[in-house]
Amino acid sequence: MRLPPRVDAWLLAPKTKLPAARWIRTSLRTVHIAAVCALYGGQLYGVEPERLAPSVLAVGLSGGIFALFEAWQAPIWLVQIRGVATMAKVGLLVAISVIGGFEIPLLTLALVIGSVSSHMPGRWRYHSLVHHRVVSPGEKG
Repeated sequence: MRLPPRVDAWLLAPKTKLPAARWIRTSLRTVHIAAVCALYGGQLYGVEPERLAPSVLAVGLSGGIFALFEAWQAPIWLVQIRGVATMAKVGLLVAISVIGGFEIPLLTLALVIGSVSSHMPGRWRYHSLVHHRVVSPGEKG
């Protein structure tokens, strides 16, 4: 699949440098993991939905901000396996809100996708599904 030159140039733009990027990423990840733990545990132990609402909100906000931060820093993230895995997790969370009764299996699948995609070798995590190879920000298409 060939992308229009402007889209390809945008995806391959050099990574946006931000002095505190590592701290921001670590903080967002920590908040997100804590929120997911609260939501998963609440679902597992049958906590009523009203009491889980703050966890749902925290999962959505922290995950959304984290994804936007990653895409803003390096747009190539959107088509790398790590970004696509994140979008798959978002899809599962949307499915939870649409399909009742499958919360625990869908949350478990989202956790598995997150864990595996975060710990897979870089040659897979940074593989671009559009370019069919490992691509770093700022690289030529």
